Amino acid sequence: MSTTTRTIAATREQVWSVLADGWLYPLFVVGAARMRDVDDSWPAVGSQLHHSVGAWPLMIDDTTEVLEVDPGRRILLLARGWPAGQAHVEITLEPQGPSTVVTMVEQATAGPGALIPKRVQDVQLHARNLEALQRLAYVVEGRTQ
Repeated sequence: MSTTTRTIAATREQVWSVLADGWLYPLFVVGAARMRDVDDSWPAVGSQLHHSVGAWPLMIDDTTEVLEVDPGRRILLLARGWPAGQAHVEITLEPQGPSTVVTMVEQATAGPGALIPKRVQDVQLHARNLEALQRLAYVVEGRTQ
């Protein structure tokens, strides 16, 4: 299980507004190439993002589903990217003065990715999620300036 944390110079509500807009996910999720559709009920439990991963012309269409949500505070996702596999991704938001500490916890749960030793998985996921949180910060902070 990989845990990555970053402080974003914005309120928890401002960070959540980006997470609650499913159309913005390809702006910060590393590997997401495009968004094909977002369920109208996003980010309610059971709702899905319909995305593509990879680079054209080798793109794979898949989905990410909300498993649990505490609006404004926490979301647990089942991110799919077959044939690589799937993962649980938990994002939590904690206020810290005028900023927000965003923590992303990810663990491969099925497919070839889940067969990689945890220590190797953690290094790879942490590097990817450092970039994802950097991108999220750019989106959130760019909207608040």
